Amino acid sequence: QVQIVESGGDLVQPGGSLRISCVVSGSGFGRSMGWYRQAPGKQRELVASISPEDDTEYADSVKGRFTISRDNDKKTLDLQMSSLKPEDTAVYFCNRKYHPLYNWGQGTQVTVSA
Repeated sequence: QVQIVESGGDLVQPGGSLRISCVVSGSGFGRSMGWYRQAPGKQRELVASISPEDDTEYADSVKGRFTISRDNDKKTLDLQMSSLKPEDTAVYFCNRKYHPLYNWGQGTQVTVSA
């Protein structure tokens, strides 16, 4: 059974940077993977994705500020975030980009506030 564990979330000031990571146990990491986020009262949204060939896509709201990367040997997915804004505050999750999704992990909280 696949398990996902996200880590690295923190409280950061506006304009700051943060790197979050997830590790995926089990098989299937070879698919396209993505970082999602869910802010209070809002639906979960996909903000960045990466294919097995390292092709990346970003939501307009994070383009130019976030960078997604993967290590297929370690089965890890990273998200480097810079120029953080208060509206980036959310719980961040990693998962497959396409269905069927894995069971969700617990996520990691990113709070951007002065």
